Amino acid sequence: MRYSLSLLLVALLCTCVRAQWTITATDIDPANYYGITVANGTVGLVSSPEPMRVKDVVLNGVFDNYQRGRVSNILKTFNHMNLNLDVDGRRIGRRDISNFRQELNMQTAELVTTFDVGDKLSVRHTLLSLRHLPYTALAQVQLTAKRAVDVTPMSVIEAPDHLRDVRNTYSEIDRPHVLIGLLTSYADSPTGAHRVAASTSFIFPEVHGQEPKVIHEDWDFGMHLAKFHRKLAAGETYSFAVVGSATATEHFADPLNEAERLTIFAKLEGTERLLRRHRAAWAELWKSDIQIEGNLRDQVAVRSALYHLYSFVREGQAYSLSPMGLSGLGYNGHVFWDTEIWMYPGILALQPELAKSILQYRYNRLPAARTNAFAHGYAGAMYPWESADDGSEDTPVWALTGPFQHHISGDIAWAMWKYYQTTGDREWLRSTGWPVMREVANFFASRVDRTAPGAYNIDNVIGANEWEENIDNNAYTNGMAITALRYATQAAGVLGLEANPDWETVAANIPILKFPDGTTRENATYDGVVIKQADVNLLSWPMDIVRDPAAIRKDLAYYEPRLSPEGPAMGSAILALLYARLGEREKAYQLFEQSYQPNEVPPFGVLAETAGGTNPYFATGAGGMLQAVLFGFGGLEFTDGGIVQKSGTLPQAWKSLTITGVGQDGKTFVVR
Repeated sequence: MRYSLSLLLVALLCTCVRAQWTITATDIDPANYYGITVANGTVGLVSSPEPMRVKDVVLNGVFDNYQRGRVSNILKTFNHMNLNLDVDGRRIGRRDISNFRQELNMQTAELVTTFDVGDKLSVRHTLLSLRHLPYTALAQVQLTAKRAVDVTPMSVIEAPDHLRDVRNTYSEIDRPHVLIGLLTSYADSPTGAHRVAASTSFIFPEVHGQEPKVIHEDWDFGMHLAKFHRKLAAGETYSFAVVGSATATEHFADPLNEAERLTIFAKLEGTERLLRRHRAAWAELWKSDIQIEGNLRDQVAVRSALYHLYSFVREGQAYSLSPMGLSGLGYNGHVFWDTEIWMYPGILALQPELAKSILQYRYNRLPAARTNAFAHGYAGAMYPWESADDGSEDTPVWALTGPFQHHISGDIAWAMWKYYQTTGDREWLRSTGWPVMREVANFFASRVDRTAPGAYNIDNVIGANEWEENIDNNAYTNGMAITALRYATQAAGVLGLEANPDWETVAANIPILKFPDGTTRENATYDGVVIKQADVNLLSWPMDIVRDPAAIRKDLAYYEPRLSPEGPAMGSAILALLYARLGEREKAYQLFEQSYQPNEVPPFGVLAETAGGTNPYFATGAGGMLQAVLFGFGGLEFTDGGIVQKSGTLPQAWKSLTITGVGQDGKTFVVR
C-alpha cells in the first residue's frame, strides 16, 4: 500500500509539473483560431488548425517594401515546413480527422499535434524551430496503423504570392551510405532587394538499404513537393522527420547554397542529436525562470510570456523585437519603444546576453539616427519611431508618430544605461552604450526651447499616450529627456570622460508640469480626457522622477480611472507594478489579471494587443505583465550595484514567488 501510494504521489507530482509547462488546445475551431509560435529568434513558425501545416513562416531581419503604407514590412518567406498526407489514396484534411489536439511544451519549445484518421491511422506531428541552429526547423512524424493501410507523406514548399521569379529544384547527393534529397525553392523579394531560399530533406530511420524511394512533383512555380509511399501493417508504427532551412541575402551572400548546406548539415546530424542539442539550449534558457506556487493559471501565463520573449530573440545577432515578435506581420515587424521600455526590462533581468543583442541593433543604426536628427534640424541622434532594416524612419506618412514621438531616443538611452548597471561591463559601455547615450543627450540638448530658467520646454510632440497629438511639455517625453541627459553624465563619469556641462543644465530646467493639487499633468493642455495608455505613471517606473509614495498614489488615483479599456495591455501592467511597490497587493493583483486575461484568444490563450483584439502575439503586453511580476511583486530593482531585491509583496492567490537566474550572476530571489 505504501508503495502504491508513493507511486500515486509521484504521478500526481509529475502531472502537476507538466501542467505548469504545457498549453493545450483540444476544442479547436478553425474559424476562431489564433496560432501559437515556435521560434528560435530567427525563424518563426506559426501553427495552423489544419493538420501538419504551418500558417506563416517569418524570417527575422528581412524587410522589403510591399503591402501596406509604402513602408517596409518584415518578409513572409517560403512556407517550407508544410506536410501533406495521403491515406489509401485520399488527401486528408480537417474533415477526415478526429481527436485533433495540439499541445505546446514550453520547456522544450515543441508543438505536438495528434489526430486520428478514421479507423485507419493515428498521427503524431512535432514541430520545432531548432534553438541551436538559427535558420533550421524540424518536423517529426509518427504514423501508427490501426489496420493495414497505404500512406504517402509529402514534404511541401509553397511560395507566398508576393515573392518574384520563384524557382523550384530537386537534387540528390548520392553517398555510399546515404542518399541526400534536397527539395529547394528560391526567389526574389517583392522589390528585388533580397533573395530568399528554403530547402528541406527527409530524415528516415537508420535502417541501411531500406529508405523509401523519394519522388519529386513540380506542380507550378508556387508549390512543389517530395513524397514517398509506405505500406503499414496493422499495429505498425513508422517514424520519419523533415528538416528545413530558410535564409536570405540579409544573412548570407549566397542564400540558395547556404540553405542547402544547412539542411544537409542538419540531416546528417540526425534527429536524436538535433533534439538533444535543441533541448539543451532551451534548458540553459530556462535556468532563468519565474515560479509561482499556488496559482496554475498565472504560472502558465507568466511562463507563456517568458517563452515567447525567449523565442523571439537570440544572443549573438543584432536583431531587435517588434510588438508581435516572430508571430506574424503585425505592425510590419517594425521596432518601436515597445522593445526598450516594455519587452527589454524582463529580458535584461533574466537574459542579459539576449538583451545585448537588442541593444546592438540600435548601436548599428546610430548613423541613421544622426541623419534623422540632422534632417529635423537637431544635433545628436534622433531615433525613428518605427525602425526596420537600415534604421531610417519607417512609420507610414499618415501616422504622425513618426515625426513627433521623440521620447524613443531617450527610451534607448535608458536601456543602454540599464544594461551597464546590470552587467558592470565598462568596455561595452565605452564601445557601444556611451556613443548612443552621448548622441541622445546632444539631441535633447538641441531639442529644448530655452525660453527661460526652469522653462526649457519640449514642445510639439506625441507622448506615450498617443491619443494626445502635437502637445507641449508631455510628462513622459520630458521625464525621459531628463533621465537620458543625466544618465549620459553618469556614463561619462564611469568612463573617466568629461561630460558636457550643458546636459545637466538642460536636465535641471526641463519642466514636469503639475495640476494645482500636485498631481502630475500629462501635458500643457491636458484636461482629464481618457488616455490610451499609461504616460504620467511611467515617471515612477521605469523612471525614478516621481518617487515619493504620496505623489505616486496621487498620480495613480487620477490616471487609473482615465485609462481606456480599449488601450493596449501594458497600461494595466504598469499600474499593477506601482501598486505592488506601494504594498497594495490585492489592487496590484486585480490589475495584473486585467493586464492579460481579457486579451487571451483561443485556443492557446495567446495575447492580443487589446481586450477582444485579434492580432496576437502581443509581445509588448507580455513584457508589461512580466515587469509587474519581476519589479512589482518580486521587488527587483536596477541599481548601480546590479539587480537587487528591495522589497516584494505577494497577492493572496500566490503562496510564493521564486525568480531564478537573475542578472550576470544568475541569482535567485524569493518572495513568500
